[in-house]
Amino acid sequence: MRVFVTGATGYIGSAVVQELINAGNQVIGLTRSDNGAAKLKEAGAEVHHGALDDLASLHSGASDADGVIHLAFKHDFSDFAGSLATDLRAVETMGAALRGTGKPFVTTAHANGTASDNAVLALAERGVRASIVSLSPSVHGEGDKGFVPRLIHIARDKGVSAYVDDGSNRWPAVHRLDAARLFRLAVEAAPAGSQLDGVGDEGIPFRDIAEIIGKHLNLPVVSISREEADAHFGFLGALASLDIPRSSAQTQELLNWQPVHPTLIEDLEQGHYFNS
Repeated sequence: MRVFVTGATGYIGSAVVQELINAGNQVIGLTRSDNGAAKLKEAGAEVHHGALDDLASLHSGASDADGVIHLAFKHDFSDFAGSLATDLRAVETMGAALRGTGKPFVTTAHANGTASDNAVLALAERGVRASIVSLSPSVHGEGDKGFVPRLIHIARDKGVSAYVDDGSNRWPAVHRLDAARLFRLAVEAAPAGSQLDGVGDEGIPFRDIAEIIGKHLNLPVVSISREEADAHFGFLGALASLDIPRSSAQTQELLNWQPVHPTLIEDLEQGHYFNS
């Protein structure tokens, strides 16, 4: 299969590209930089120059492929509405190129019930084998720059590794290589309209994460109140106290997908998160 991948040089996208190629697929990766082009060539992928706001490039990339995996997103949290609007235009453009072909179009969810998600699901009624992968808040592994590295940075800065109240609230997580395999399976076989859960760990107590961080940084592990959470964790304050367990049982059964890579706790125990 010839697969057009946006976000192909990113943290998750680079793993998806390698997963696709290792499974015998041909990959066309979207990039806007010479450095990105070099990475794609080194991985064995074909280079397609463009960007999320270059709609003509998106349309041609999707038109020339047997399927699309859309991972790129402008992570501008100072203008999240603008980022969502850019994503919607990208989805609509690539969706239009695939309409009526029966080809797969796999995207990743960025927030619940966004216009982009609705547009993807609508394509399932218009001759596109469209599906959405909802990833865990923590997609962990080598090169992670997400929530867990931020928690480590906060612990170093504050001198303690904290959790909220009793820390029993749970976070789901998935290893980036397991997530990459899920995207491959989705583009190969997910039925139209599928909403897939990218979950390995269904729910890790936040206290367990704090304890691992405290152990590796040799810092005290402490409980703080919900009222103190925003001051301590910053923009992660609300998330640090949420209990958001999720299951991927239906997704695993649908696509015969089994997470096999280290859990978040196992990944943290390996130590690579604490090398910098």
